[in-house]
Amino acid sequence: MTDENVLRTLMRHRRLTRAELAAATGISKPTVGESVRRLGEAGLVVDTGERTAGGRGRGRVGTYYALAADIGTALAVSVAPEGVVAERIDAHGEVVARAEEAVARPARPEDVAAALRDAATGTGGPLPRLAVVSAADPVDRASGRMIHLPDSPFLLGELDPHDVLAPFVTGPIIVDNDVNWAARAEREDARDFAYLFLGEGLGGAIVSDGEVRQGAGGLAGEIAHLITVGPHGRATRLIDVFDDLGLRQADSTAIDVDRLLAAIAAPAAADAQRVREALGEAVGGVVAAIVALTDPAYVVIGGPWGTHPAILAAITSATTAQPRHVPIRAARRTDEPSLTGARLDALDRLRAAIVQT
Repeated sequence: MTDENVLRTLMRHRRLTRAELAAATGISKPTVGESVRRLGEAGLVVDTGERTAGGRGRGRVGTYYALAADIGTALAVSVAPEGVVAERIDAHGEVVARAEEAVARPARPEDVAAALRDAATGTGGPLPRLAVVSAADPVDRASGRMIHLPDSPFLLGELDPHDVLAPFVTGPIIVDNDVNWAARAEREDARDFAYLFLGEGLGGAIVSDGEVRQGAGGLAGEIAHLITVGPHGRATRLIDVFDDLGLRQADSTAIDVDRLLAAIAAPAAADAQRVREALGEAVGGVVAAIVALTDPAYVVIGGPWGTHPAILAAITSATTAQPRHVPIRAARRTDEPSLTGARLDALDRLRAAIVQT
């Protein structure tokens, strides 16, 4: 336990003396000194060669210790239709290398696999100890392979990130859906909430007792086919609402985000209000179903059009009159939310792996 405390403290600080370690951990200096010696012999902690300014009335000279440079890194990866991003992170949580590879549309599995390999090698350095992958398609819980569902706009197919990344990682490879990772990035201290991603694609995640619920096959939260209220008050699938409003991309079920944002701010106020109300009612129907089945404390709305103030206001208005009303709020993580969630998980797993060494 002492060694773990010392290691985790050095993960939060770049360098510390034994006295500083003792103060940060609440462990006695002699006990910390023995721990530093053991960790040094194990190759996990090193003397940096730096010394405090001691002597001549300023106290004893202190030695600075730090994690060994070769203690290991982790890979955080985002696989999305616009491309692949790979980041190599160290035990301090710093991104030490980043590589990006574009993918043409439609995103064919062989093209995505090639981009994934190039991004993994592009981060350089020794092989990471593990990888955490965020994928834009649903992910089979048992196999980790990506699944193509009807009306999924990205067509990544049955790509298997495990097979692709195995030569580039020495340890485990964890793969999950991008919306689940975005929800994890929003988790903070909350234990029960729902997350809806509203962008080119539609997705949801349920966080219960602090954990993202994946379902038997990993398909929990796939909301595109959920029955809700259509623009004319009729029951319809959520994905079809955007077809009725003329907000899909050509020859695709993907939502045209630019056209949608233009529609809710149209010069004709009545037209803009009609679209906002239709979207608010449609998403509000999804919220009602989620609240009835999962009882979240609140619902987080993310995605490039989901976080727009007019959309949030419309959803809030539509849900306020529902029998079981819960608060609606915008996602706080808006810059690469899925990669952020994957990065946070990769850091936790890397630190745990180092401690267990």
